Amino acid sequence: MGYPHIEHHGAKDGVTGSCHQLDMNATTSLLVDCGLFQGDDASIPSGEGGSRLLIDFPLNTIKALVVTHVHIDHVGRIPYLLAAGFEGPILCSEASAKLLPIVLDDAFKLSFSCDQQRIERYIDIVESRLVALPYQHWFTLVDTDELNARIRLQRAGHIIGSAYVEIDLSYPQAGESKRIVFSGDLGAPHAPFLMPPQPPERADILVLESTYGDRLHEDRQTRRQRLEAVIEQALQDQGTVLIPAFSIGRTQELLYELEEIIHTRSVDANSLANMLPSETVPAPSASVGASLLANNNSDHLPLPPGERAGVRGREAMPENGITSESAGVRGNETSPAISSDAEQPPLPLRERAGERGQKAAANHLPDQTTTNWPKLPIILDSPLASRFTAAYRELKPFWNQEARDRVQSGRRPLAFEQLITIDSHSDHQRIVNHLTQTARPAIVIAGGGMCSGGRIVNYLKAMLGDKRHNVLFVGYQAKGTPGHAIQAYGPKGGYVDLDGERFDIRAGISSIGGYSAHADQNGLVDFVTGMQQWPTEIRVVHGEQRAKEALAKALKQHLPAPFELQL
Repeated sequence: MGYPHIEHHGAKDGVTGSCHQLDMNATTSLLVDCGLFQGDDASIPSGEGGSRLLIDFPLNTIKALVVTHVHIDHVGRIPYLLAAGFEGPILCSEASAKLLPIVLDDAFKLSFSCDQQRIERYIDIVESRLVALPYQHWFTLVDTDELNARIRLQRAGHIIGSAYVEIDLSYPQAGESKRIVFSGDLGAPHAPFLMPPQPPERADILVLESTYGDRLHEDRQTRRQRLEAVIEQALQDQGTVLIPAFSIGRTQELLYELEEIIHTRSVDANSLANMLPSETVPAPSASVGASLLANNNSDHLPLPPGERAGVRGREAMPENGITSESAGVRGNETSPAISSDAEQPPLPLRERAGERGQKAAANHLPDQTTTNWPKLPIILDSPLASRFTAAYRELKPFWNQEARDRVQSGRRPLAFEQLITIDSHSDHQRIVNHLTQTARPAIVIAGGGMCSGGRIVNYLKAMLGDKRHNVLFVGYQAKGTPGHAIQAYGPKGGYVDLDGERFDIRAGISSIGGYSAHADQNGLVDFVTGMQQWPTEIRVVHGEQRAKEALAKALKQHLPAPFELQL
C-alpha cells in the first residue's frame, strides 16, 4: 500500500457519520472526526435497521483524533471510540475545546448512562485528552527519521470553532512530501458571528464535503428580511410559530437575527412615535419577556413566579427530558439538479395571510393585525441550546467584527429582553399546554433540529393538528426523519409518525433558505479554485450521490488541470 492512504469510516455515501482515517505509514495514522449516523444513514448497509454506533475498525495505529467541529454528526461516536480503547489526544480549535465537553456530556447520557458520577468521570477523561490548537499555527504530531507529520487548523466558517485541517507529511528517507486537506464542513458567507473561510494555499490531496454540491443559496444578505416576512405571515394565523433548531450554531444565529428584527422594529416605532401626535401611537408596554405570556389567571402562568423575566441561561442540565439536540446542521434538502433556495417559497403568496396590514404600513399608521415585535415572546426551549448559548457569549473573542460591534453598542444579541429560556421539564410542559390552549402569538425555538427527538416533539404532538399554528424549517431535514416527513407531506395535508403515533398535519408548514451553515456549490468550487496550487486528487464526501455528482461536474469545468476525482 502506498502512503499516505485514506480510509472512510463514515460520510462517504451519505451526509452524516463523518469519520476519516489518514494512514501516514504502516504504523501511524490520524483520525479526522468520529461522528454519529442519522436518519437513513443510521441503518447498516444491509438495510436491516442495525446500529452503526460500534467502532468496527482497528485503533492500534491511530495516534490522535482531530475534531473539525462539534456537531453530533462529527463527534457523536467519540464515547464509543473511547469505550473501544482509544487513548490518544483529541485535537481541536480553542473554541471547540470549550464546546466539546457539553456535546459529549449529552451524548454520554443518551448512549451510556445518566449516572452523574459516571458522567463526571467520563468528562474528566475527555477534558484531560483535549489539546486546544489556535488557528493558523502548526502542531507537530510525529517527528522521526521515517516520518514528520504536522497539522494546522484554519477557520471553516461553519459554526464557532469549526476548522478545516491541513496536514503536512514529509518522508525524509524517501525525499517525498504531501499536503492533505480535510475540509470538514465549510460555511457560507455573511453568517452571524463567523468570519468566512479562506482557501488554503495548496493541497495535493483534498477531502471535500458536498452537502450543497448541487445547490445555490439564496442571497444570504437579505435572509433576515425573508425570515421576518415569513414569521409575519405565519403569525397572521394568530398562533405560535415553531422552529425546530439544532442546539449549536443554528439556534444562536436565529437569536442573533431575531434580536436585529426586534431592535429595528423598536427603533422604527420610536421614530414613528416622534413623528406622529401622541394619541396616534399606543404607548409601549413596560412588560416584556416571559411576563408577556402571563394573564390574570395564575393557573395559566407558564413559569414559576419570580422566574419569568429575563434570561436564566443556567449551566445546569434539567433533571428530566435530556435528549439529543446537538445534531449536525445542514441546509434544505438538495434537489437532483442545480437549484436555488428561491424555488421553495415559504408560503404561497397571500394564500394564508391575505393582505392584512399592508395598507396600514403604507400609510405609516399602526395596525392591530401586524406583529408587535418588541412585545413578542421569543421562547428558547432547549436546555442544551441554553448551555451552548451561554458558551457562545463567553466566546466573544471568536466573533466577527459586526457581532462584537453590536455588543459594544450596548445590545445583547444572545440575551435580549424578549428572550425566555425554559430549563426544567415541568416548565416545558406548562409552556406547551399554555400555548396549545391559548394559541397566542409567540415564537418557539426548540431542540431538536430534525424533529426526531428533543422538546420540539411535544410541541408538534400538541400543535400539528391546529391550523392556527405554523412550523418553520430553517435547516436540512434528512430522509427518514420526522422533520423530512413534515416538510414533504405537511403542505399536502399528510401525516407524520411521532413516537409510534400518527399525527395529522393541519398546521402551516414553511421552509426558508439562506440559513444553511454550509457553503453552496459556488462556495465549494471557490474553496478549490482559490488555492494557489490545485490538488491532484479530490475525494468528494459528505453528500447525497446527486450532490456529489453535481459538484464533481462543476469541479471538472473549473479546474483545467487534470486531477483524480473520487466519489
